[in-house]
Amino acid sequence: MSSLRAFSAPGKALLAGGYLVLDPQYRSYVVALSSRMHCVVDKQSDNGQDWFTVTIRSAQFDNDEWKYTICKHSSYEIVEVNGKVNPFAKKAVEVLVNYCQPDPRETEELLLEVFSDPGYHSVGESTLKKNGHKQFRFHSSTITKVPKTGLGSSAGLVTVLTTSLLSVFQPELDVTSPRYQRIIHNLSQIAHCQAQGKVGSGFDVAAAVFGSIIYQRFDPKLIEDLPAENPSLYSAALVDLVDSTDWNFTHENVTLPPGIRVIMGDVSSGSETTKLVAKVKAWYQQNYPKSLDVYENINRGNLAFINGIEKLTLLSSNSPASYQETLDKLDVGADLSESAEIDQLRKAVIQIRGNLQLITGESGADIEPSVQTELLDCCVELNGVITGVVPGAGGYDAIALIITEKADISGQTSGKKDFSAVTWLDLHQENTGIAEESPSHYRNLQ
Repeated sequence: MSSLRAFSAPGKALLAGGYLVLDPQYRSYVVALSSRMHCVVDKQSDNGQDWFTVTIRSAQFDNDEWKYTICKHSSYEIVEVNGKVNPFAKKAVEVLVNYCQPDPRETEELLLEVFSDPGYHSVGESTLKKNGHKQFRFHSSTITKVPKTGLGSSAGLVTVLTTSLLSVFQPELDVTSPRYQRIIHNLSQIAHCQAQGKVGSGFDVAAAVFGSIIYQRFDPKLIEDLPAENPSLYSAALVDLVDSTDWNFTHENVTLPPGIRVIMGDVSSGSETTKLVAKVKAWYQQNYPKSLDVYENINRGNLAFINGIEKLTLLSSNSPASYQETLDKLDVGADLSESAEIDQLRKAVIQIRGNLQLITGESGADIEPSVQTELLDCCVELNGVITGVVPGAGGYDAIALIITEKADISGQTSGKKDFSAVTWLDLHQENTGIAEESPSHYRNLQ
């Protein structure tokens, strides 16, 4: 029987909830995307030494490779043998071995091959390789030199590495099981936060595990209180946190209404979320309580957005003819002032964007920089477009448009100056989070 197993996890777009998602009191709307991170794990050979190795390889990015030796004395020691740095890969390995606590002498050498779907990185000078099942872009540069689109590659990477390693030490792992989804989520959140050096909101990892969701975060103290500096206590505390602690967070599965989809437009820049968040936090503290009023205005917009999506879904089931008429009008750019649902969604996004633009102006954080404002304003005039946002923390990441299934955005924008900097990504909304794949689907890419 083959020891190979393969897993994938989706990217994400935070359509409503930017910055407020950091606070447990606020709800956010996260769409999982069909661009997925992938990992194929294989047991290479018996070891018999006092250590074992985990090799993580990414052929797509100039054959990047990270090789970790894991040995155990009073605690696990994990060393990258060539001194190469990848904090997300290392923390995924570190957290997993401290949770599973394998005996190095009885653990095989492990090879994890990582792949990412085309949507995660700008196309650049890449070459497309495919095999009838999968297709991936191969770049001549190392992964840190290729611009990202902001779909959550680090969260997806940590999630598929965690799941793949967990499948080695717990072969009964079933990613459709709520119990295992919870374990994968908790381990991945811990590894991702520790790799970042801070406890983020976690929506990107939650979407990678659970798919499209309404999300309210966990208390950051859950991870902050882990005794990371005390190796002798760390493993026991980690196991208790993963297995026996109520994280008390919301992840309600959602889906977009029928006939409506998300499209992402890459502007080939990408943003450093941590720097944006730091500037916004500083602004919030310096301008309190006025800043709280701004957040509350954004929250009202977010809740109106979520409610508007729910109303469209209800309309599609209660009045299918009226719903189809609304979509048809959108497709030809007709007047929709009488559609309460579309009007609510558009006004909600205007309210959200207006307040984020205010923060941009006052904080120095490019949440919605002027170039993105101009681009979105042009996009919402296109036929078939309901609304558009700079998702998540904003900046120069890919923009997100909510459009009808029939909308031909590429056709409407091709050759036009206002859209010359945009590449429309080939992806769609997905409901499925972490999934098991067939290992054979990653062979013979050419």
